[in-house]
Amino acid sequence: MKSAIIIGATSGIGRAVAAQLVEDGWRVAIAGRRVEALDEFRMQYGADRVITAQMDVTRDEAVAVLDDMIARLGVPDMLLYAAGAGSQNVDLDPVVELRTVRTNSEGMVRVVSHFVRYVRGCKEYNRKHPAHIAVITSVAGTMGIGVAPAYSASKSMQSTYITALAQLARMQRTPVIFTDIRPGFVQTAILNPAKHYPMLMSVDTAAQHIVRGLKRRRRVLIFDWRYRVLVAFWRLIPRCIWERLRIVKN
Repeated sequence: MKSAIIIGATSGIGRAVAAQLVEDGWRVAIAGRRVEALDEFRMQYGADRVITAQMDVTRDEAVAVLDDMIARLGVPDMLLYAAGAGSQNVDLDPVVELRTVRTNSEGMVRVVSHFVRYVRGCKEYNRKHPAHIAVITSVAGTMGIGVAPAYSASKSMQSTYITALAQLARMQRTPVIFTDIRPGFVQTAILNPAKHYPMLMSVDTAAQHIVRGLKRRRRVLIFDWRYRVLVAFWRLIPRCIWERLRIVKN
């Protein structure tokens, strides 16, 4: 039976992916800050298939929680970092900006780098059976989005960090592969329900795309085809023009 650790699984995409994996026969260990949501998930899918742990990725204690999850689950096939924070912040509220950076950037580095160090010392992984690390970034990381500065910047940082780790792993022959998951607008609590978002996707549909891409070990996953076209177009836009665009109205 395959197994996965999912960080940030109390709601949104992380929870939906965890549910999809359990339904597909995986055993999962899920972590998040809200104990009641973790308990609800375990009761729904069964304690024999679900391990839970309370974790705040912005705190140093998160790595000890991760170690405990591994000890209870056994050597995991995959680690998915789905913890995320962010919102539109045209007023540049420092509380929002810094919370976003701490969760998306600092928290991701804390958890993912610790897991890479674990992989280096674990003899269960090898070239034929590498560890799989996946991080939910965003198409917002392609270019800076004016209404969500810290969010788009932190997502860009996540993608760059994964690329750097992938290169490092090849240099050091560490048996690990990476997936950079870049969703577009997904109907989660991060979005403002009072606003209209183009090409909005349900969380369950997003989870289906993600699980399919993870099983195929995709290095970069952008879904669906509309967002792949959009991102390709964004990359062609000169910076002087991009800075005059309104991607999302404030």
